[in-house]
Amino acid sequence: MRAVPAESPRPSRPPRSERNPGRYATVPLSRNRRRTRRWIAALAAGVLLPLPLAACGGSDSQDAEAGNVGSARAGGDVRAAARQQIASGGTLRWAVDAPPSTFNVFQPDSTEATQRVAGATLPSLFDLDKRGRPQADPDFLRSAEVTDTDPRQTVVYKLNPKARWSDGRRLGAADFRAQWKALRGKNNAYWTARNAGYDRIRKITKGAGDDEVKVVFGKPYADWRSLFTPLYPKQAMRSPKVFNDGLRTSLPAAAGPFRVAKAGKDRSRTLLKRNPRWWGDRAKLDRIVLTAVPRDERTAALAKGKVDVADIGASTAERIGASNGLGGPQRPDAAEGAKNAAEARKLEAKRREARKRKARERLGAATARALGDYEVRRALDPAYTQLTLNASGGPLADERVRRAVAQAIDRDELAEKALAGTGLPDDPLGSHLRMADQDGYRDNSGAFGSADLDSAQSLLADAGWKTGGLAGPKADGSAGKADGGQQKGEKGEKGDEKEDRADGGPAEPPAAAGSPDAGGRAPHRAAAEASVVRLTAGQIARVVDRPLGLAASATAQRGAILAQAAHSSLASAERAGSERKLSRARAALATAEKVQATAREMRLLAGDPASAVRSKDGKPLALRFVLPSGKGSAQLRATGKRIARMLNEVGIRTQIKEVPGESYFKDHIAAGDYDLALFSWPATAFPATEARPIFAKPRAASDGSLVVEQNYARVGTDRIDQLFEQAAGELDDGRRKELMEKADRRIWAVAGSLPLYQRPQLVAVKRDLANVGASGFTSPAYQDMGRRKS
Repeated sequence: MRAVPAESPRPSRPPRSERNPGRYATVPLSRNRRRTRRWIAALAAGVLLPLPLAACGGSDSQDAEAGNVGSARAGGDVRAAARQQIASGGTLRWAVDAPPSTFNVFQPDSTEATQRVAGATLPSLFDLDKRGRPQADPDFLRSAEVTDTDPRQTVVYKLNPKARWSDGRRLGAADFRAQWKALRGKNNAYWTARNAGYDRIRKITKGAGDDEVKVVFGKPYADWRSLFTPLYPKQAMRSPKVFNDGLRTSLPAAAGPFRVAKAGKDRSRTLLKRNPRWWGDRAKLDRIVLTAVPRDERTAALAKGKVDVADIGASTAERIGASNGLGGPQRPDAAEGAKNAAEARKLEAKRREARKRKARERLGAATARALGDYEVRRALDPAYTQLTLNASGGPLADERVRRAVAQAIDRDELAEKALAGTGLPDDPLGSHLRMADQDGYRDNSGAFGSADLDSAQSLLADAGWKTGGLAGPKADGSAGKADGGQQKGEKGEKGDEKEDRADGGPAEPPAAAGSPDAGGRAPHRAAAEASVVRLTAGQIARVVDRPLGLAASATAQRGAILAQAAHSSLASAERAGSERKLSRARAALATAEKVQATAREMRLLAGDPASAVRSKDGKPLALRFVLPSGKGSAQLRATGKRIARMLNEVGIRTQIKEVPGESYFKDHIAAGDYDLALFSWPATAFPATEARPIFAKPRAASDGSLVVEQNYARVGTDRIDQLFEQAAGELDDGRRKELMEKADRRIWAVAGSLPLYQRPQLVAVKRDLANVGASGFTSPAYQDMGRRKS
């Protein structure tokens, strides 16, 4: 799996799920006939995944301030309608982040568009329900069953005899065998993104009949349902050349309700047409057009009516809500004073019209009318945002410091702020391995997932990070005392030592204890200022984002003036409906907020050095907090700044560094050039297999380098690895869940990562469209999408 940026960057893995069929049970057939959705693994701007994403629900510049955006369901919101209520024909224009660089989902550079193409055109043996449980798809499977475990685990797939590739050939063992050989990891000429599970297969043969496939495993594999979804035709996997390059521009055959008809020269548009050889329910739509629209251009594309479906950020959702008269949460007294229900409805209708008028004034009449053609459908995204702590060196190499960071952070507040206005549950996520709306979820955060400032303070003190200010270097280069001991510049035995200020001038001798100094300052104030003076320029730069060159009062005044001007510009830009002016105003407001944050930091240092920053051996406890820049990561940065303020309270300083989204993961997270970072991981229902690389203990390679797989925290234990290995081979569902619960609790204990919240999935959809939107875990049913009959 890899990381990709979207609201938050996120490394990617396919969101699959786990069901409980019993040790040798046949998997029942699903009746909803949905195609399985896969998360992408491409690196995008602002998101790792972005979803680590991974990933995918986006956010724009005002995500952190989003208001009401309509009704919401955690389990999915697609405005379901029966097929008989859907008109036949038409085109669905679907916005995607980037064009498909390949049609092969098993390649590292597959994109969101790759996943959508695969879902609409290729066999998915198992679909996901709203709680992330795989269900056998009857369009492809009559049954799938573990028939034996002794001497080896054997799975028999009974295929739907009607299932055909678009070239007329039956689906069969040859397709299974070709995919296994390409993905098992024995031939490095195949550029594969993953081979988990396929590397455990011993052989694949034809079963008792033409429609049966027998898969024999060399080692027991609990997550066997994760394999062969999607299933590619054998000609797509027959050679490394076809696998690596041949699938970049076309698919040799399809076996879904749609087929790839055309990919534009610039790959910005991919056309899918109804598959005439599809044996299942005929697709309602004639065609689906996947159109590449960057996140920061989504609002404009919607306003111009260029797309029908698009993942959006909260501020765009708020604009759509305002254009529909949904300016705020429903007031409980909406019908107050009304004599009956009819009068209450009239009252609400008037209020809605008033909100629409305000939206037209603010956004412009044309834009408001265009956005009013859409509605926002939303659900909890099968992905989560986490704080990652780099344990490879520095203060965070100490487990006590990592635990202190975890206990200094109020995850409830972070989740509440991030999900404000979405109408979705805002509880913090309590598991590294399952989502809150997923089957088998349990909160394992315990003592390490709740805010406890006293415990955080104790852990830091125990690790040697003390309060009491920082001492600068002595003339001879040695460090001064940091914990209230005699400092150079204080009157000691010789009584005449002084220390230079950070700016090069001589320092004032401190006042006598218990008395005001010559300037009338209180003793604690004088001591505070003396402590700040002793900070070196390098130490100051490590404590805040930039060296402190102005007085706190002057910096605060400047920040207030900048903020006032920015808010004025923002209001003017909103009235004018100018995206360019809005962008400039938001940038000005961000600058003002940075200046104000610097002023707060300066006041802390000047006013109370004991609580301003902890120190050890003359060095401040300061961490580099790397965040992606760009509009698509606004909410991520807002969350990061809240975390920084929380860490301030226990004496941990953060140096926030914003870097371009395209280099965020490659040059910083994967390279280990950070202390703290935020990104997202897509969910999985097969944690024993797909989550293992994220938490595996780093190992030394033969050349001396460190192999971290996807464990970007760079910390793990042998016991965690053992639990994953045991779970991957445990066919008993109950026992496997127990092993994963134990693994999750141990992952919390090492404090390498801190799950914060499950991300919101907000999708703008034309009002007349049904069976498409925010699907959550549920696999989209592409053949059922279409427009309601009028």
